[in-house]
Amino acid sequence: MADRKPPRLASGEADTLRVLLQYQRESLLWKVDGVDEDRARWSPVGSGTSLLWLVTHMAAAEVTWVLHRFAGQDPVPAVSEPPDGTLRDAAEAYQRGWHQVDTVAFAGAGLDELCRRPDPGPPVSLRWVLMHLLEETARHAGHADILRELIDDSTGRLPQGRAGPRPPPCPKQAKQANRATGRRRE
Repeated sequence: MADRKPPRLASGEADTLRVLLQYQRESLLWKVDGVDEDRARWSPVGSGTSLLWLVTHMAAAEVTWVLHRFAGQDPVPAVSEPPDGTLRDAAEAYQRGWHQVDTVAFAGAGLDELCRRPDPGPPVSLRWVLMHLLEETARHAGHADILRELIDDSTGRLPQGRAGPRPPPCPKQAKQANRATGRRRE
C-alpha cells in the first residue's frame, strides 16, 4: 500500500473537520481493501478486534453520534454489532452511513449546537461530536493498519504487493471466547 498524506487546506473549521474526517474514513476502508473474509474476521487479540469489527463499529459510531444523539433521529443501525455480514457489506454500510451523517453534520448546523438526544454524560456540541469521530476513526484506522500488517505484511507506507508470511488462524477456542465475552470497545 502506498502512503497517503492527509489533505492540506486553509479553510474554515467545519470544512477542515469534514475533509480530515473523510480522509480518515477512506484510510480505514483502504486498509481493509482486498482482505478475504476469513482474514477480515481474524483477531490476534483477546478483545476480538478484527478488521470487520473495526469497520462495523465505525459505521455504528457515526450513525449513533450524529444521527441519533446530535440530530435526535431514530435511524436504522448501519450494520449489526457484532458483525454478521461480509466485509463488503460493512464497508458499503459505512459509506452509506457517512453520507447520511455528512448531510446532517455539514448542512449548516452550527458547530456549537448541542446534541438533541444526549447520552447520560455532560452535554456536547456538534464540534465535540465531529472531533470525537475524527479521533476515533484515526485511532481505529491505526488499529486496522497493524492488523493488516499482521495479516499480509501490508502497511500504509509500503508499496502494495509486499507480502510476508501470514499468521496462523486464531485457535477455535480463542474465537469462541471472543464471541462469548461480547466485549465492547470504545
